[in-house]
Amino acid sequence: MHVSRFDLNLFVVFDAIYTEGSLTRAAKVLNLTQPAVSHALGRLRDRLDDPLFVRQGSRMVPTARARAMISPVRHSLGGFQRCLSEEGGFDASEAERTFVLGLRDGLEGCLLPPLMTQLMSEAPGVRLQSLTIRRRQMATELASGRLDLACDVMLAMPETIEHVPVLSGPMVVMMREGHPLSEGMDLPAYLAAQHVLVSSRREGPGLEDFGLARLGYRRHIRLRCQHYQAAITTVQQTDLLLSLPATLAGQLSREGMVVRPLPADLTDLEMHLYWHRDQSSDPAHSWLRDRVLALLKAQQASLES
Repeated sequence: MHVSRFDLNLFVVFDAIYTEGSLTRAAKVLNLTQPAVSHALGRLRDRLDDPLFVRQGSRMVPTARARAMISPVRHSLGGFQRCLSEEGGFDASEAERTFVLGLRDGLEGCLLPPLMTQLMSEAPGVRLQSLTIRRRQMATELASGRLDLACDVMLAMPETIEHVPVLSGPMVVMMREGHPLSEGMDLPAYLAAQHVLVSSRREGPGLEDFGLARLGYRRHIRLRCQHYQAAITTVQQTDLLLSLPATLAGQLSREGMVVRPLPADLTDLEMHLYWHRDQSSDPAHSWLRDRVLALLKAQQASLES
């Protein structure tokens, strides 16, 4: 079938159902009724001769055909959006748009408060969504337009993904005041202690563990958790140690906590900001990217001062 004889709005509905996993939630996002979304899905099923989604409990689960379609569909929809943005420019004070950021837990607390402070005054209709994106999926998410920006460690990326270094600094160790190691800590004492690891993954070493392994060392992880706030509260109440980038420690440290250098010669952790090359000239994306880069640059300057 030729695209000129196809209702492209059906792909907007398809993307919403895929994203939300629910006809009801997709209808809410699209500001449509649920029967209208169901009707659109029915038309798309007929045209493509595939169910596209099957119900499993309360979720609409994509078929193999839908999973194969989603990346090119999102890429095309993103292209249409960029055409509209370039034609009309970007007026932040009038814009109605949601930007999606891929941020790890610790960076959310550093970046989102000052960024939202700016947006509240400059762009009242602009919304932000922060997600944890698996590193192996980052390039695909950026290429599809489903993710606008991501900030993470230096990763191997295809040529279509642009990136710049934004934060760099050593690893440090956080512990409670009065901890037996708070007055002095060498590497054997660090390795003999018990540690908290913050990670969104079920298993595997942390970034600091890779560095220690290169030196032939291994530490004892007593607790693995998903968020720095939980880790810091635990460290505040126990003798566990938390290793984290100095860029985050300054933002997350609380009263009653002590921060000490990590007693091992590890390479400084470097964070990069990533985006797809197609977004480089998009006025809306450039507007957001400039603000994010400025805030991260200010944080790096504060760390170095």
